[in-house]
Amino acid sequence: MKASAVDREIRQDVSDLLVRYATAIDRRDWGLLRSCFTDDCVADYGDIGRWSGGDEITGWMRTTHEPLGHSLHRISNQTVAMSGDAITARSYVDAIVLGPDNLRGAQACGYYDDVVVRTDDGWKIARRRYTMVRVHAIEPG
Repeated sequence: MKASAVDREIRQDVSDLLVRYATAIDRRDWGLLRSCFTDDCVADYGDIGRWSGGDEITGWMRTTHEPLGHSLHRISNQTVAMSGDAITARSYVDAIVLGPDNLRGAQACGYYDDVVVRTDDGWKIARRRYTMVRVHAIEPG
């Protein structure tokens, strides 16, 4: 197989991983979300929080999102590159998270910088840094 074909395959696999992460949160599929992270991942979401390990970040996401209403996490502008021996990815996120009434909430926009690794179970996020660019309150009316 040519190197360019492998590169396209890796980019697609990493893109699928990033979309799987967003889909898992919106569907409240915590097993699927957990499958996105390595056991020893480090996730830094700035002021939102920092977690060590796939179980820890999944638990926080579950506790935070379970009581809420609808959410839409959209991932776009995905770039995947080789950096030394690691695969890195940057993706934009535009997330709408509504409260239980589905009327009030917040829209947050920013980007993820990830280091992803290939495991026996496919590609997973080993390191993540989220940078908030904008957050906006959503009010009814």
